[in-house]
Amino acid sequence: MMPDNENSPPTNPDADPQPGARPSRQAPWIAIAIAALALAGWQWFETRQKLIDTQQEVSRKLAEFDTGNKEERGARKQTSEQIEALQARLGALDGKLAEFQGQSATLQTLYQDIARSREEVTLLEVEQAITLAGQQLQLAGNVPVAVLALQTADARLARLDRPAYLPLRKALAKDLGRLTALPFVDMPGISLRLEQIVVGVDKLPLKSYGRPAEKAENKKTADASPWWQRTGDEIWQELKGLVRIQRFDRDDSALLAPGQGYFLQENLKLRLLNARLALFARDQWTFRNELKVAQDMLARHFDANDKAVLAAKATLRQMTATEINVELPNLNDSQSALRTIRPAKEKR
Repeated sequence: MMPDNENSPPTNPDADPQPGARPSRQAPWIAIAIAALALAGWQWFETRQKLIDTQQEVSRKLAEFDTGNKEERGARKQTSEQIEALQARLGALDGKLAEFQGQSATLQTLYQDIARSREEVTLLEVEQAITLAGQQLQLAGNVPVAVLALQTADARLARLDRPAYLPLRKALAKDLGRLTALPFVDMPGISLRLEQIVVGVDKLPLKSYGRPAEKAENKKTADASPWWQRTGDEIWQELKGLVRIQRFDRDDSALLAPGQGYFLQENLKLRLLNARLALFARDQWTFRNELKVAQDMLARHFDANDKAVLAAKATLRQMTATEINVELPNLNDSQSALRTIRPAKEKR
């Protein structure tokens, strides 16, 4: 039991300590406060420093972004200018392309017109060649010229190289086959030989009058001799002309009055010209008859020993044996094919 302790007054914790013990109790708190204040200052300083660094970094980034933005705007502006320039050039190219297309269409139309005109001219030439071939066959019977005309027409069609003209080319080939199968008659050659005989009739000597051509040659020879010899020759010729002796003891010799030799020669020429006309008309009977009459006239009235007379008789005898009456084909197939092509061409 502790009666003294119970009756003693209770102790107050909040009561001020004794003056001698107060400084030792407050010293830790002050140190703590100073440390906290120092820590807070250091943190404030560090935070401020970081804030400054962050601001500088942000400013740098903003500056870089502004610079990049300016460069981007410059690049964008340059790109826009390039795009505008390209659009302008593209527009110019579109205009040139449209102009080129227009010129190309014009040239194509012109080419088609030229090709059409060329085709028309070729068809006209083919038609003229076929017409010429038909005329040569019907009027003159000239087979070589007709063949050449048809070959020319086929060559013109071959240059066109169009399938539409194949029927016409087949018809031309068929007509050419018929013409080339005909026996050859040298109509121009026979005509030229007849013409040569007609031209030489005036130089053929007659039996009744001797050889006038030899007299002319003797006269030329006499002109080259001296004057005294020419005078003697002329006197001798005059004396010889007073008397003329000629034999007419043959039955086939015909007496001709002076001046009738000209008419005899002209009649012979007419016979030969009639034979030439009959040749072109392919009149076999008239051709042979006129040639026979001409041979009889040569044998009856002209000198049989003369070389020109003998050559003329041999030529007439050879031509008399020639067959000129050859049945010529027509060109109906080619003309019909040409008439078929013409309407189709006009419709197109």
